[in-house]
Amino acid sequence: MRRRTTLRRVSRVATTAFAVLALAAAAPGAAHALPPTAPPTAPPTPSGSDEDLPDGWRLTGEGSGKALVWASPEPVPMGDARVEFYSGDKLLGRPAATQDGRSFRLPLDGTRVGPPKKLRVLAGGRRLDEAGAGRESTAPRTASPVALPPANAVDPGKPGRYRTVRGEYTLKSVRLPGYPEPVEMRADVVGPADAPGKRPLALFLHGRHYTCYAGDQANGDWPCKPGMKPIPSQDGYQRAQKLLASQGYVTVSIAANGINGQDHLAEDAGAQARSSLVRLHLGHWGDWAQKPADAPAAVRAVAPADLSRVLLVGHSRGGEGVNRAALDSLYAPPADQDGYHGPVRWKIRGNVLIGPTIFGQNPVPDVPSATILPGCDGDVSDLQGEIYADGTRRVGGGTALHSALYMVGANHNFFNSEWTPGQAKAPAEDDFHADGDDPVCSPGKKTRLTAKQQQAAGATYIAAAARLFVAGDDRVRPLLDGSNRRAPSADPARVLSHAVGARRTEAFLPDSTATVKGARLCAQVSPDAARSCLPPDAAGASPHFAGWEISPEPGRDAVAMRWTRPGTPARLSPARPVSLADAKDVALRVIVPPNSKGTRLDVTLVDKAGHRAKLGTARVDGLPGSDRTASYWGREVRLPLTAQAKDVLDLKRVKTLELTPRSRSGRAWLVDAWGWRPGTPDVKPTALPRVDIGRLTVDEGDSGARTYHVPVRVSGEGSGQVRLFAPEPGSDEVRSRLVTVRPGGHDIDVPVEVRGDTRYNYDLAQDAFVKAVRGAVVGSHHGGVTARNDDPMPKLTLEPVADRVTEGKPLKWRLKIAEPVDVDISAGLTFLPVDRGTELSTLDVDPRWLTDEIGQSPRPGRALSKMVDGESLYLTLPAGKKSVDIRVPTIKDNAREPDESLKAQLSVYDQNWEPQPGPVITGTVVNRQ
Repeated sequence: MRRRTTLRRVSRVATTAFAVLALAAAAPGAAHALPPTAPPTAPPTPSGSDEDLPDGWRLTGEGSGKALVWASPEPVPMGDARVEFYSGDKLLGRPAATQDGRSFRLPLDGTRVGPPKKLRVLAGGRRLDEAGAGRESTAPRTASPVALPPANAVDPGKPGRYRTVRGEYTLKSVRLPGYPEPVEMRADVVGPADAPGKRPLALFLHGRHYTCYAGDQANGDWPCKPGMKPIPSQDGYQRAQKLLASQGYVTVSIAANGINGQDHLAEDAGAQARSSLVRLHLGHWGDWAQKPADAPAAVRAVAPADLSRVLLVGHSRGGEGVNRAALDSLYAPPADQDGYHGPVRWKIRGNVLIGPTIFGQNPVPDVPSATILPGCDGDVSDLQGEIYADGTRRVGGGTALHSALYMVGANHNFFNSEWTPGQAKAPAEDDFHADGDDPVCSPGKKTRLTAKQQQAAGATYIAAAARLFVAGDDRVRPLLDGSNRRAPSADPARVLSHAVGARRTEAFLPDSTATVKGARLCAQVSPDAARSCLPPDAAGASPHFAGWEISPEPGRDAVAMRWTRPGTPARLSPARPVSLADAKDVALRVIVPPNSKGTRLDVTLVDKAGHRAKLGTARVDGLPGSDRTASYWGREVRLPLTAQAKDVLDLKRVKTLELTPRSRSGRAWLVDAWGWRPGTPDVKPTALPRVDIGRLTVDEGDSGARTYHVPVRVSGEGSGQVRLFAPEPGSDEVRSRLVTVRPGGHDIDVPVEVRGDTRYNYDLAQDAFVKAVRGAVVGSHHGGVTARNDDPMPKLTLEPVADRVTEGKPLKWRLKIAEPVDVDISAGLTFLPVDRGTELSTLDVDPRWLTDEIGQSPRPGRALSKMVDGESLYLTLPAGKKSVDIRVPTIKDNAREPDESLKAQLSVYDQNWEPQPGPVITGTVVNRQ
């Protein structure tokens, strides 16, 4: 069914059109700047609102131009997770950031903010705003380590027999769609010098980190400014590369600073660009395989690569990038969005994903994967990488093994030595920032790994994935598939695993078609406490329940159990009986609360005829956790289908799974249950349709209404099912529907009406989102129609009101606009050294004004231009207003001194939140003593 939708306001960060603001100043040196769309850091006083917002929050603008702004006391470090605004558990949206990383702005377009006290700022599930800081942990003061599992028969962490050599290559930089600056083609190569024949290739891609450094300073610029050097993030996986090389793998770790410095411009946060970069490098390796003499010296120095056996390893956003590269290698992306247009001359046998993001929640289903989830991840704290396993269920052929590896005590950064203090050339830090003593993750705790321990464990499990996915050695599978085995080379790290796929057969997946008795079918993602699997006040989070673009999100369910005495079973019955005839065991993934011990559940199967067989008792312990960790994670437990059970049950028609608590009291959540048997089958990718949502940008026009359609491309083969989400503008409602898609079809249709006007405003957009459900894959999951504001910013002037005053009176200037607009205009006043005479100091101005408006202390006394961090006086011309006064209040000090002056430059913030220089003003304070 077709339906019309209206528009919502969005930041112009994602648009490509630039309007020009003319700044005419009374002072000489008029300048031109771009129109601002996002206020910079500002005092927390609410603007245009009677709501009592928490500290750091404010509302700006009026009507359709209303926006929610949060100002951080300190810059938010550059990382891989995206900053998000929430009201309770409801996602309000993802704000745009100022260049200094301190202020974040989200256009509302009628969206209800909700109770002010429920406002939260999260990044990867980690609380950023002041209200979430400094709270005491509710976990025990010390957490007990998980017991080490038995050792596996084969340890992939042991070095191999080959001698390794290292080199690097640099090729011509490349242009990628949507990225204004070229991206480097640089790589670090480590491989065997003496291995016979062609060797498998492992390609590493680092994540989003600072790009440039000089001394103890680092930033996210690209290209690097003079005097600064690129941070060599590609050099940070040497331990894993050397281990693989000694075992006969050619390894290459590629640089991606050029993407990290520009991916804020991309709607997908850089996933497609990273995929393009990976495949551009693979394309060169394909060329060199055909013409070895053309290869760089570093490539010629190692054994030749076999591109039919490729392993991709991605860290953080690099994980999402290699996932997309594997997807794009099987199902071609839209050519206009892609930076690689050559043939696919490689076969990706598996992916290793380390603390990865998955903003699109679109894992490639038919390429095996192993995802490392760092238990003390302070960046991608929600451990959303779990979706690389959970999100593949029912989507593809089901034979690819998708493993999740929970590494207790590992943080996000230390897998890369160039992000690790004491090892990195550039500034680096521990990303787990605990306010006070965290019982699990603070350095020195028994559960926390050191950097070297973490790197050893990471290298070992990367090698395990290589040995299983590429070499086909099934003896290492128990390290990855939930069989409760460990690799001694990773000791003392506790690495727990569970998996989906391989030789599992679908049995009990909770969904809305199933019947649940004695427990509750709960929503993994919902702001409604009555529906949500975890209550809003839960201490900690679950990787299984990581949020997406939409909340609530239909189609993601689990079974929640709670009991105060043993004996009452929870029953899950699918819509149709399931077959376990070929299974050896029943494998369940069960979550219990962190730090809990000894949860016991009797497991019983009931067939269609009512025959019952108890399989045994599952015993599950919780992971070490605190309210800062995502430790509600499913432990895999298996119970054998005994001969007695096979005699009693019709295993081709099993109707119900019963879980009966035997512990005195407790809670548990059933993620799913499968028929399991050992082995790793060959994976043959299924022919599937691929869906990509694009974005159409149009001029709004001066009058009338036009209807456009969200661009959707369906390619590939066959048919499949996706779920389409389209938010209703101006309301909290999101409509979703299941759609069957076919290549070349027009099954997804989202019409958008655009109305023209002659008033300056922000760009307007209607978004659509899509997620694979069954038999389809998704590339670009997010798109829509953007109506570009084509009306010029009215003329701004800056005039002196009182630029020569006596001590104790305020200096004043007036910023005026020719006619009111519907959006706030934001600017900053930066103090400069005066040309001559004595400069006004921090002791000459009102101390409260200095603290509240600029965040500086008066003492020690220093010239205004010498304040640390280049602090500015920020101001906003509110929507609907024609002027705003700029004030610098001075104080009378009764001291004999010469006249003092100030000099400052006004900057207006453009649509990328970057200050554009405006006029310079001066003022003088006269001493009358």
